[in-house]
Amino acid sequence: MAEAAEETPEGEGPEAQPSWGQAGLQALAWIFAWPLAFIAEVGFMARLMYETFMWGIRPPYRFRLIIEHLEFLGVQSIFIVGLSGIFVGGVFSLQLIDGFRQFGAENQVGAVIGLALSRELAPVFSALMITSRAGSAMATEIASMRVTNQIDALTTMSVNPIQYLIVPRVIAATIATPIMALLAFMVGLVGAYVVGVYLMGIDGGIFVERVKWFVDAADVRQGLTKSAVFGAALTFVACRQGFYASGGAAGVGQATNRAVVQASVAVLVLDYVLTAVILGQGVGV
Repeated sequence: MAEAAEETPEGEGPEAQPSWGQAGLQALAWIFAWPLAFIAEVGFMARLMYETFMWGIRPPYRFRLIIEHLEFLGVQSIFIVGLSGIFVGGVFSLQLIDGFRQFGAENQVGAVIGLALSRELAPVFSALMITSRAGSAMATEIASMRVTNQIDALTTMSVNPIQYLIVPRVIAATIATPIMALLAFMVGLVGAYVVGVYLMGIDGGIFVERVKWFVDAADVRQGLTKSAVFGAALTFVACRQGFYASGGAAGVGQATNRAVVQASVAVLVLDYVLTAVILGQGVGV
């Protein structure tokens, strides 16, 4: 017996065998981690939105900060939003004309492009551009203030950090994002017209006539309404990630990364939900 015990290879005794019960618990913990994290994130966002609303209706009203953030979110985003709008319209026009010509329906390209840009493409792409440019900057700035205790300093000076940091940004984004969507819509039509008329050879008069005939104020209002929601949502996500950041410089980078990813996903999800609600389809109504 002693010899048998000595011949047993080290590490292969009973104590080294895997515990299936422990492995099962770890698997269950991994499975439930994502839903629990999602529920916690929803709770954080709901609390932040409630506090932002409550502090937003209380004085003092920081109009100077709102104007500063309007300049940052709107004026400084004109170039990137305009550039993306031109190429989105141009590419969409190129693809539609190539496809519609197979059915002899290239004269309807203007109508489809006008509706798609006003309702979907301009609001979504402008919000994504603002997320990548301004949302990341907001998350980085607020996260840096958190890890360097500047937010705690605001509280010490009897300045509510939500009212000072988040409320002006949300208001500014809600105003600036629809304006940027309108810009993307207009330059997108220009890009689509240039590609369609000068590169693909369709009739310019018919293109303009179809846009005027099929696109009305309700379509533009739909896009602007969605853009306002997108602006508020992406700002809430960016500010939430920055406001609750931790872990020093590494935490700032992680907060910025999460802000961009989550805000982009939020824009796409909200786009479907709002479109389904407006059209009365896809949500069981």
